[in-house]
Amino acid sequence: METSDAHRLVLWDIDLTLVDLRGLGGDWYRRALADIAGVPLRYVPAFPGRTERAITLELLAAHAVEASEETVRRMWQRLVDISTESLPTLAERGRALPGAAAALATMAVRAGVVQTLVTGNLPEIARHKLSAFDLHGHIDFEIGGYGSLSAERAELVAHAMARAAAKHGREFPGTSVVVIGDTPHDVDAALRHGATAIGVATGRHGVAELRDAGAHTVLTDLTETEAVVTAILAERE
Repeated sequence: METSDAHRLVLWDIDLTLVDLRGLGGDWYRRALADIAGVPLRYVPAFPGRTERAITLELLAAHAVEASEETVRRMWQRLVDISTESLPTLAERGRALPGAAAALATMAVRAGVVQTLVTGNLPEIARHKLSAFDLHGHIDFEIGGYGSLSAERAELVAHAMARAAAKHGREFPGTSVVVIGDTPHDVDAALRHGATAIGVATGRHGVAELRDAGAHTVLTDLTETEAVVTAILAERE
């Protein structure tokens, strides 16, 4: 299989990197927990930078619900159903973050760039969140790393790298992979695979915190498209 550092595999986070839908996850989990386990939501796990599997397991344990794989899958199916029902009005619950559309569109026309996702979301919910704001057109959803795969975010990066290599017939070594997200979890997941970590301070973590986590570049937001492109295409020694 061919290897080339000239190409880029760009792995975008979604929540508070491309879109702001704060509060949605807690609301959807409240409904899913009531429907599947018949108990009211009393505790909401931390969401930023974590995967759906990690969040679901913690939430079920906190409510004394056996976290069998069957129950986890039923919770996820209910979350997907709620997301599907909410799709027509999803854009009313939040917004696309400034610069997100331009960044995705600009990278889409660069030769050798593949854009997909590494997100804690389930695949269907990831598509809903982006399509609600017309941000889905430049993303290859087929090769993304999603939160149903593992409780460890770094494993999602490995999955996306492997899927991209299989689809495109070329290896994407860590030096050609770029992870873009708003949390130290995103940064750590990138560093574990020798990938470039770009922090975006549009979430709950500031510039200094993302830099201290080890991000190679930290942007205050995505509004300066040229700065985003430069960070993504920067060569590393």
